[in-house]
Amino acid sequence: MEGSGTQPGGGAAAAAAAATKRNNMDYSLAALKLFGCQLAGATEAPPTESDGPSQAQMLYGIRFQRVWLQGVVVLADYRVGAGHILVDDGSCVAEITLTQKEAEGQPWREGMYVMVLGSYSGKDSLPRANRPVIKVHKLVDLSAQPDRESMWYMEVVEAFNLFYLQFSAASPLMKR
Repeated sequence: MEGSGTQPGGGAAAAAAAATKRNNMDYSLAALKLFGCQLAGATEAPPTESDGPSQAQMLYGIRFQRVWLQGVVVLADYRVGAGHILVDDGSCVAEITLTQKEAEGQPWREGMYVMVLGSYSGKDSLPRANRPVIKVHKLVDLSAQPDRESMWYMEVVEAFNLFYLQFSAASPLMKR
């Protein structure tokens, strides 16, 4: 059909599935709003038949690959690779590895309040000073927002109460 956007062999849907397979990132999974300390409870998710082995994690009975954190930059280091920053969210310090795109021209420095969205892997976090390691997908400076921190705490609590708590109550791992 002309103009429908479909192509032989699956079209846009097939291209999106191929891109997902290439980077092992399943964008149909939610990015959990969390405090960094909550990631200590994450475990490796079992593989599914549809995607085979993946880098997914489980927390509160929810399968995820990406997390959303907010906090204060306590260290910005651009000496190795594209660089990394350490972000203190009030519960722990998380290491954020930057992509070349995020590092170039971005003035990430100590004292800034930032929003971080990125992939989390427990395997990458374990050998590193016992702190979560997140590969950034999106990094935003929220320093100019006056109520940013208190609103973030409310958002994490709301997400826990509305979504994570119901899953953790239904999870057989949580029933003891």
